[in-house]
Amino acid sequence: MSVAEKNAVAPALEGVRRRRSSRWMGRRRLPYLLILPAVLFELLIHVIPLLAGIGISFLGLSQFFIRNWTAAPVVGLDNYKVALDFGSPIGHGLLHSFAITAGFTALVIGVSWAGGLAAALLVNSEFRGRNWFRTLFLIPYALPVYVAVIAWSFMFDRDNGAINRLLVDDLHVVSHRPFWLLGTNAFWSIVMTTVWRLWPFAFLMTLAGLQNIPKEVYEAADLDGAGRMRQLRYITLPMLAPVTGVLIIVMFLWTFNEFNTPYVLFGKAPPSSADLLSLHIYVNSFIDLNFGLGSAMSVLLLIFLMLSTLIYLRVFKVGGGSRA
Repeated sequence: MSVAEKNAVAPALEGVRRRRSSRWMGRRRLPYLLILPAVLFELLIHVIPLLAGIGISFLGLSQFFIRNWTAAPVVGLDNYKVALDFGSPIGHGLLHSFAITAGFTALVIGVSWAGGLAAALLVNSEFRGRNWFRTLFLIPYALPVYVAVIAWSFMFDRDNGAINRLLVDDLHVVSHRPFWLLGTNAFWSIVMTTVWRLWPFAFLMTLAGLQNIPKEVYEAADLDGAGRMRQLRYITLPMLAPVTGVLIIVMFLWTFNEFNTPYVLFGKAPPSSADLLSLHIYVNSFIDLNFGLGSAMSVLLLIFLMLSTLIYLRVFKVGGGSRA
């Protein structure tokens, strides 16, 4: 090819290279453009409010600075010192709320996991009407939170509630009608309501794990003479360990942060026995109008949950493959 011909073809080749480069750059940018809306909403909904909350925790922001919050004085770590001073009424109240929340979380997770496992084992075997049971088990999880909790609040009514009618009038378990939303019974009412709402999630996760266990393993165990309980102990539970590990940490985070259930059941003034941490922080922030202190409590809760999650993941090696 002569020099003149090369010079004539060069612009066309350059145009082809530019178009290819443009298409290549477009393909590289497309994934980032697709996730851009999600990133923006994540910033608006989670990251920016989180940073704002951390900033407010270092301010003496209270009801006296609502009109001009920028004038709130910087108090440094004073809000954290007040929250962690367990000898003061505020610190003692936070510690009491933490203890109530820890007990509530342990009970809810334990009962929900056991109920979900039992239900999953039931419907994992073949029998007539199995699909109907699966559908019925999912009803508590499918209902909106406020609808479900309000329904439970009606059932907890002392005079006309379904629970007292069952215990007093039908089963004659107790001789008097207890107040379920007052005193120490308030703790058990919130445990029952939360377990009813949460156990279908444990059921779904456990059932998915059970369906991934090869049937040949159980057939081999039957041939070796292993009964149901030995199969459960040495086959089912060990092979469900990865699913169970993720399930427990998810339920822990949900339950320890539980706000909707106590708020709908008790409103802004929960009984002392049902003073869960999220509602306690809400009362300090938006009822007592001490936003700086409430933000400091929220940050402390966040730190606790992060450390608990990291320790749990490290100790039990959740998501890290085999423990061998």
